[in-house]
Order: sequence, then structure tokens, then C-alpha cells
Amino acid sequence: MTRSEWNPDAYARFADLRLQPALDLLMHVRPLPAGDIVDLGCGNGAVGPVLRTRFAERTLIGIDTSAAMLAKARDSGAYDRLEPRDMAEWAPDTPPALIFSNAALHWLGDHHRLLPRLAGLLAPGGTLAVQMPHQNRAPSHRLWIDLVQQHFPNRHDPDNSPGILSAPDYYHLLSPLGQLSLWETEYYQTLPPAPDMHPVRAFTSATFARPVLDALNASERAELCALYDAAMDSAYPRASDGSVLFPFRRLFFTLDI
Repeated sequence: MTRSEWNPDAYARFADLRLQPALDLLMHVRPLPAGDIVDLGCGNGAVGPVLRTRFAERTLIGIDTSAAMLAKARDSGAYDRLEPRDMAEWAPDTPPALIFSNAALHWLGDHHRLLPRLAGLLAPGGTLAVQMPHQNRAPSHRLWIDLVQQHFPNRHDPDNSPGILSAPDYYHLLSPLGQLSLWETEYYQTLPPAPDMHPVRAFTSATFARPVLDALNASERAELCALYDAAMDSAYPRASDGSVLFPFRRLFFTLDI
């Protein structure tokens, strides 16, 4: 089944919750050498205005594979250039001062090759700053995979779902390349009530669950979503107003070359 296009409106439903980790990452970016700022995996451009404010005199370039997301990013007016590119193979025309990637690189495989390659693209003294969800072992993510394998075996390849290495793996991979700062944060997010679904499904269906749902037809998706909602009611009970307290872990690093 053809993979669906990203839905900017669905992704933007939790814009504030998705933006906070980017702000936290940006706070750890040190003074930079001359060069452009690259928002790698810019998506709908949510981080663009923040990067524009922080680096007002720099050229700001957004890179993403999704035409729908890039169209939304263009509306922000923050970017000097937006380029539809494969993030795994992207290379700049000139070495950038900062490659900033918020919640994007977990969609790409082979981090043992990818991350050293990205670091090697930087200007001398430049920084690679990355944030990625580290939630795959939590019920919110793990149960998408468990349920589809149980009820629709061999329909979804788990390797097509986003995922990352462990923190120690990143330490051993990146620390020889420069000055590394590596940390994890668990955000306790309050998800508002969602019509006709559990709030955690509303949060995950626009991102992590996309490859799972793309592997099924309409009736199968409806069955899986009902099973997932029931599982989420147990794992993340709803409050009396229908909202949910949703812990979400993210991994961060900055690498100064």
C-alpha cells in the first residue's frame, strides 16, 4: 500500500507540545562560526520562526521530503530557502554553521553512517543539534506494533517504523567526532480530550503510527484503532474531563565539531 502524505493539520494539533523540545535543544546551541542555518526535517516550519529570531542575520534553509509540509513551512515566512530533498542523502552547497534537526532523524535508518556524515558536512566549529523521540518501548508506541502483528500478521514490517539507538550507542558513535552533550528528558504532557478516539491515538496517529496504518485497508484500520484505544484506556487512563497525562521521552544531543 502506498504510504500516505504527511498531514500538516493533524501534526499541528499538538504544536506547543512538539515545539517545546526544539526550544530546549536550541538553548544548548553554543556560539557558531560563519555559515548558514539548516533546519533538517523542517516539517511544517514550526521551528522556523524561532530559528529566524535566534539567527536573524543568517541564511535559514529548510529541508524536508514532504511537499505538503514544505507548503506549510513556506507560509511561516521564516525561511530563505525551502528544498524538497531526501534527508538521508542531502548535502549543502556550502558547509553550514548549524544543522538543527527536531523530531526528524528517527525516520531515517543507519545512524552509524548518517550522523558522522552529517557532522562531516559542517563548517569548522559548527554544531549538529538533534532531538528525537525515544518512546518506542512505551505502551503508546509499542502497542501499535504488537497489535498489528497479533491481529494482522506480516502486514507491517517493524523496520518501517521510526526508531533510534540507545543513548550509550550515540555516545560511543559521536564522542570521537567532537564535543558531545547528550541527554534525555521525559515530558509529562497533558493531552486534551479527543473526539471519537483516545487522546494518545490522536497524538500518535499523525506520526509514529503512520506506517502501521498505511499497511492496512480502511476496515482493518478501524479494527486496529478500536483495539489500540482500548489498550490506551488501560495504559493511560482518561481523567474525568477526558484528558490524559502522557509521559513522553525524548533524546537530545549537540555535537560541536
